[in-house]
Amino acid sequence: MKNSVAHLAPAPVTTTVYPILFAVSFVHLLNDAIQSVIPAMYPVLKNSMNLSFTQVGLITLASNLTASLLQPLIGLYTDIKPKPYSLPIGMGFTLTGVLLLAMAPSFVLILVSVGLVGIGSAVLHPEASRVAYLASGGGRRGLAQSIFQLGGNTGSAIGPLLAALFIAPLGQSGLKWVSLAAMAAIIVQLNISKWYSKHHLSGKHKRRTGSPEDVRPLPRRQVRFALLILVLLIFSKYIYLSGITSYFTFYLIDQFGVTVRQSQMYLFLFLASAAAGTFMGGPLGDRFSRKYVIWFSILGTAPFSLMLPYADLFWSGVLCVLIGFILSSAFSVILVYAQELMPGRVGMVSGLFFGLAFGMGGIGSALLGYLADQMSMETVFKVCAFLPLMGLITAFLPDLKKQPG
Repeated sequence: MKNSVAHLAPAPVTTTVYPILFAVSFVHLLNDAIQSVIPAMYPVLKNSMNLSFTQVGLITLASNLTASLLQPLIGLYTDIKPKPYSLPIGMGFTLTGVLLLAMAPSFVLILVSVGLVGIGSAVLHPEASRVAYLASGGGRRGLAQSIFQLGGNTGSAIGPLLAALFIAPLGQSGLKWVSLAAMAAIIVQLNISKWYSKHHLSGKHKRRTGSPEDVRPLPRRQVRFALLILVLLIFSKYIYLSGITSYFTFYLIDQFGVTVRQSQMYLFLFLASAAAGTFMGGPLGDRFSRKYVIWFSILGTAPFSLMLPYADLFWSGVLCVLIGFILSSAFSVILVYAQELMPGRVGMVSGLFFGLAFGMGGIGSALLGYLADQMSMETVFKVCAFLPLMGLITAFLPDLKKQPG
């Protein structure tokens, strides 16, 4: 009987499984490429449907709020009852949303379509983060999370290129070609799910085996305070990012008279530099203090964000590359730091922080769109420029490297 139970128990992962890490990174690439196409096509939707900037912001809000609300709940549920095959099912929602958006004749149906895409992301991020956590083997979590994030940021960079290739010449219907990315992701996720089903550890199994991760590194009150600091840092990072991803194309068109396609190339520069910078944070956090890597990533962006609203077209390109590279290193480190604050809650923590990122990005996009309607796009970027200064509060985070156990 004991041998039977041992045979059925999920197999522990003791070494870094790079094929699985790169597989989930590739799926993250495809998912975020699809998501990034949506804001990249805003100029097309704005012109074809006569949308206001407020409505443009509401599109982002509909997508991000769906993901924001669902991700922590999905993560909490699957911490207790892992669902390995939820990954391809979630991507099915994304595929449906993309196909509907390609044909949506009204603003309301656009909101429904991006909401379905948001549901797909709500499933992918906590579950794929858990797969990356497991595949790390326990020793290189920052590296594993950076590989996972590298895929997402690369996908975000590819989105504007897909928009330039398919949306600019074909309009809204060009999204039908983008749906091929969702189909490819489903195929890859089926293979990931097979590995995941053999190696996952449910909350019940972890308690039964006495996992050392169940040891809380800090007192509960200090954990709550540290989480509050992390939430504020996520706020500053993702409100600023929503300003860039949703409105940088409009800013360049308004300030310098570039074409829609040219503006998407500048957005691609920003997102490509963010993809390149993603890999920096995780390995540095594994080797040094995660606290100081977070500090550098958020606060280090401030000098360049403050210069951006006053730069000419050439220097706007240079500054957006520097901003993207430095700022992008923060999230994987913040996420691993939070996972270490709350051991045994990988899915919930991943869902919570991805959800916060999506939610704050969506709310920020809507508010910044309203500000642009009431004042100007230049004002939006002057206001956003101060957000990275919130990186100063990183000083209040405890250094987990110094904690016993």
